[in-house]
Amino acid sequence: MIAHSVDDPLYYLYNFRQVLSWVEQRYADLLNHDEFAFIQAFAGLPTAAQALLVRMVMRKGQWFRSDKLDYSEIGDTQAALAPLLALGWVEADTPMTLEQLWPLLRKDELALCFAGQLARPRAGKAELLAQLQALELPARPLAEWFPGFAPDLLHWRLQPLCDRMRLLFFGNLYQDWSDFVLSDLGVFRYEQVPFSDDSRALRQRAEVDLAMALHQCAEQLQQGVAPAEVLAALPGFDSGNPWLARRRARLLFSLGQQCERLGDWDLALQVYADCAHPEARIRQVRVHERREQWPQAHALATRMASVPANALEQQALARLLPRLQRKLGGPPQPRRRQAAVAPIELVLPAELAELGVEEAVRVHLQQAGAVAHYVENTLFNSLFGLLCWEAIFAPVPGAFFHPFQAGPQDLHDADFQQRRAALFERCLGRLDDGSYRAAIRDCYVAKQGLQSPFVFWQMLDAALLEQALAHVPAAHLKACFVRLLQDIRANRAGMPDLIQFWPQEGRYRMVEVKGPGDRLQDNQLRWLEFCHEHGLPVAVCHVRWAPPA
Repeated sequence: MIAHSVDDPLYYLYNFRQVLSWVEQRYADLLNHDEFAFIQAFAGLPTAAQALLVRMVMRKGQWFRSDKLDYSEIGDTQAALAPLLALGWVEADTPMTLEQLWPLLRKDELALCFAGQLARPRAGKAELLAQLQALELPARPLAEWFPGFAPDLLHWRLQPLCDRMRLLFFGNLYQDWSDFVLSDLGVFRYEQVPFSDDSRALRQRAEVDLAMALHQCAEQLQQGVAPAEVLAALPGFDSGNPWLARRRARLLFSLGQQCERLGDWDLALQVYADCAHPEARIRQVRVHERREQWPQAHALATRMASVPANALEQQALARLLPRLQRKLGGPPQPRRRQAAVAPIELVLPAELAELGVEEAVRVHLQQAGAVAHYVENTLFNSLFGLLCWEAIFAPVPGAFFHPFQAGPQDLHDADFQQRRAALFERCLGRLDDGSYRAAIRDCYVAKQGLQSPFVFWQMLDAALLEQALAHVPAAHLKACFVRLLQDIRANRAGMPDLIQFWPQEGRYRMVEVKGPGDRLQDNQLRWLEFCHEHGLPVAVCHVRWAPPA
């Protein structure tokens, strides 16, 4: 599948047709009667009607003014609308609420529509709406809201159905039709991975319904609906689909966080207890702590410490347990010592502050005869992504299911590495036999610019690539790559800001930069400790600005 050229005025229609064809071909067993009927009826519409329908699908909302649906490539809007009105997909006389009417009218039109009903007619639109909401006006057709208003206000009724089509195609609802356009323009280019018959995000009709329900609950939470109300609408979860399990976990974690912000501690604990998010257990301890329930917090933290779920949890517990022990009146507990990382204390001229603290330090380090780059999380991730490209983009069942994926769908699953164990072993083995430099260079050229969850093309130029390959030992790269694979979500962030090379000496050093008042974050501390344990050269640079002369 390829995006249709945007040079064609009807490019969006051809792309939409491709989506329907793809969904019908790959998900026929999951489509219901209405969805099949839509695909078949759409194919029989005149081109102008198809194009106008897709224009509405691509726009925000489900209500439109007819005078705003004017497209040169479509021509006569009323003629294009006629088949859609006949099918009932678009309605022109549907009763509408005040809130639905409001964004469709200009302020001068609103003044005419509600003349005599507004106490302060010159107020802003938001205040005018509040005045009318107090009247509790019932929904009604446009002719009753605004007699004689010329444009029709059209209700596009099949947006939920088209959203399901988009869900089946992309496997999510955060990607939209613009991905086709961006691909055609060359803004985003994707690796082409072959699709097997079982490479589908959703495998049962119930999973489609569940995915839509999760999305709707997430939207309600973003719109300010009370967490308890969102939780009541959340459907039960009886699925082995890891894609859905991740989305449910993220939604529940967001619900728990909102409960904490509102001080609803009981509901927060209830939500976190049912949540598989990697930080959910720690949040339970934090909630008990915020409620000053020291025994409950200590008991839960102690149980977690016996089998920590991940490094993030282990680090948090190392802070929590001594504090909780003190609250319970127990003997002082020794705090876990941080890794002894070499410090650099710098006092830099105040005029360099306008560069930003990282850039100011980079410029300073280069003055000592070294080459320094600002890389943060980009360099080691990129080298890993280039070396292990074939493993990351392997056509594992369920990992790729549409042509616009920047990476595999199971990237953050616990069995991501295991499902590709032989491929990763072969890729990482190149670090042992010395062939890794050629493999990385070849991939850098062959895959230039393709989307990847690891490779930062805009940061990794050829000079930086060659310097890294020349100065960073293979053993150091392998240690970092193995750690990255242990927990991709947690470990691909927190790496030091700068990397410094000494070409004459063939060595390097990573430097984490901290400006005045800044402190090391948890993920940075974990990376510093890892570097210290494995002999990777790293330093923390603390910067102060010299007072003006």
